[in-house]
Amino acid sequence: MARAPAATDAAGEVELRRGFTIVDRNRWIERYLATRAETERLAAPLSDEDQMLQAMADASPVKWHRAHTTWFFETFVLLPSGAREHHPQYRYLFNSYYEAVGPRHPRPQRGLLSRPSARDIDAYRRAVDGRVVALLDAADDDQRRRLAPTLALGIAHEEQHQELILTDVLAALAANALEPVYVAAPAGEAAPEGDLEPPEWVEHQGGLVHAGAKPESGFAFDNESPSHRVFLEPFALASRPIVNAEVLAFARDGGYRRASLWLSEGWDWVQRSGAAAPGYTEIDADAGAPTCFGLHGRRPASLASPAAHLSYYEADAIARWLGARLPTEIEWEHRAERLPVAGHFRDDGWLVPRAPGAASARSPNHGLFGDVWEWTSSAYGPYPGFAAGDGALGEYNGKFMVGQMVLRGGSCLSNRAHLRATYRNFWPPATRFQMSGARLARDLR
Repeated sequence: MARAPAATDAAGEVELRRGFTIVDRNRWIERYLATRAETERLAAPLSDEDQMLQAMADASPVKWHRAHTTWFFETFVLLPSGAREHHPQYRYLFNSYYEAVGPRHPRPQRGLLSRPSARDIDAYRRAVDGRVVALLDAADDDQRRRLAPTLALGIAHEEQHQELILTDVLAALAANALEPVYVAAPAGEAAPEGDLEPPEWVEHQGGLVHAGAKPESGFAFDNESPSHRVFLEPFALASRPIVNAEVLAFARDGGYRRASLWLSEGWDWVQRSGAAAPGYTEIDADAGAPTCFGLHGRRPASLASPAAHLSYYEADAIARWLGARLPTEIEWEHRAERLPVAGHFRDDGWLVPRAPGAASARSPNHGLFGDVWEWTSSAYGPYPGFAAGDGALGEYNGKFMVGQMVLRGGSCLSNRAHLRATYRNFWPPATRFQMSGARLARDLR
């Protein structure tokens, strides 16, 4: 299962990533309630009808996300503590993939669940929140110590679903011919622009490096461990992600029609899908900048902004067209491990990738975090020595380690505090509805 925070201070108390201990009652309650409130803030602009929408089998309705994250705390925090289920059918309706918990409603049919209503889910969330707060308030230090691993996982799990709420809403609104706006762009700012300078290349001499989350580093998901050693050949990473100007040039150069640029499976995908631009993007063959539909509506795509909604196949082909490659996940991590988690995030209000020139100063980490998740060339698999935990929570990450590729760095839809250099996101290579982009790498040999 996803491991609890593991750094130990002199008193033997385990530290969480935000700096409070497992016996700190008030900080636990504050963090829990803040996380739950953020989910409700993200759902607030949506009508009950909006919350029902499911654009595809890989996405879920907002109402379901709100219920599932509540079910997680009920199932893994409250029920083991002796609480009764809020509703006996919710175990079936809102279980995502935990075989050990029991059967579940088919994922592609979540959009058919008109009942329970959004108001019923409101009541469910309030009831579970009240019980969790009461449990934490009444627990002694030993009890909170036992609850800590699952509570920390539940908070991180809900933060993941907050980003999914936004990507899944975007997929649903994009399917509407009216292209409705989720929220208006922040007032007083135009679409961000920046220079179109070629990226700088940040060189690394490689060698034997440590990868993965270290026990003393705080909370990490189970797939980030164990820490292990990897030998890297000398390499260089671009100082910024691939930008819209480069994707536009790729498309206008016939990149989507040149089989030599694509992996075989990627070329099959292009022919099946008819893709001629990134997801949600329209390119006028005779005009200038493309437009992209996002949570602020359809807007001109800044040519200097990181390109988003790329599949792995597109990212790989564009990198090849640019005379480079995608980095491995350990190359990316080695570059990022000593850098601050700084960049453009959901916390900033803008829900679209932004050009470096839109910031008050160039990011000290070359945009490695935020804006777009960056595809790597690494297949999602276990680190040496990985073993899934026991019980239902052991299913959290390990059983998905096949047929998917790793992304790193977070996006403009991520919570800044949720991220770290060792964080491993993963999606099938054809995925485009996520806020996914790429960064170039090259060998130095």
